Amino acid sequence: MALSRGLRCCQRVFSWIPVLIITCVVLWSYYAYVFELCLCKYEKLLAYLLVFHVCFVMFSWTYWKSIFTPPASPCKKFQLSYSDKQRYEMEERPDAQKQILVEIAKKLPIFSRAQSGAIRFCDRCQVLKPDRCHHCSVCETCVLKMDHHCPWVNNCVGFANYKFFLLFLSYSMLYCVFIAATVFQYFLKFWVGDLPNGPAKFHVLFLMFVALMFFVSLMFLFGYHCWLVAKNRSTLEAFSAPVFINGPDRNGFNVSTRRNLQQVFGEDRRLWFIPVFTSQGNGHYFPLKNRSSESHNSLLANEDMWEESDDGSEEGSLGESLSFCHMHIYTSMHSL
Repeated sequence: MALSRGLRCCQRVFSWIPVLIITCVVLWSYYAYVFELCLCKYEKLLAYLLVFHVCFVMFSWTYWKSIFTPPASPCKKFQLSYSDKQRYEMEERPDAQKQILVEIAKKLPIFSRAQSGAIRFCDRCQVLKPDRCHHCSVCETCVLKMDHHCPWVNNCVGFANYKFFLLFLSYSMLYCVFIAATVFQYFLKFWVGDLPNGPAKFHVLFLMFVALMFFVSLMFLFGYHCWLVAKNRSTLEAFSAPVFINGPDRNGFNVSTRRNLQQVFGEDRRLWFIPVFTSQGNGHYFPLKNRSSESHNSLLANEDMWEESDDGSEEGSLGESLSFCHMHIYTSMHSL
């Protein structure tokens, strides 16, 4: 037991190494650009410094948000109650266990299924998985709209921080492009021998190579995620299509490019490029392509009903509204 705890502790420590590498590279690039290029050795490039610091601040802000925004997990509504858990654990027949989960899922907005057609259930977290939710073995929890676990941010990328991750990629590219574009003229002087000898000479050389190397890597990754956003798919869904009652459907959550963008970035375009949370919904359910717009709006309009009060109790009117919502969802499910 102590050995297992020690291994987990070592794993947590080593998981921060990629973040530490990125941090060291960025801090070195800051020193090389600001002190070796702009202030110390060559010209007083004040205009360059202004734009550079804007890019640096936005990159650091989005990277911080991607790292330290906790992955959102399913709320208590999707956990088995004590009585349901007792029934489920005491039942030894797999078919009967599946039927128990089906009965519980009728009260919840769950439309996706496992490959076998059964309700998706996480034995480790003891929750019915909402649509697009998956269990992360690294974070050891179920993550809403999980995209992937990224070692470079040491965090799961999912509903809570997907916008921050996309902005991190975009501002990283902008940071690299600006450095490469402004250093290029000094890079040319290096080859013709116009730069004086000294450490600054090599800082300029490595700045160019590192910026271009990271830009090429980020360009393909960012382009891939832009395609995913336009199609309203996660990385996991791109490799394995989500399964519904009528079978697998890669475009099950694709509800038009504009609405797909709004789900991630929100409706206020002024906030799209700022790392504040503006994504629509709460990550537990998403509009489906083959459902009517009225059903989409009804689900989104009733999302607050799934939030419990601070003391864990619910008002009587809320319970009645939930019952009506459950009945509406159940009817919609069987109409598919």
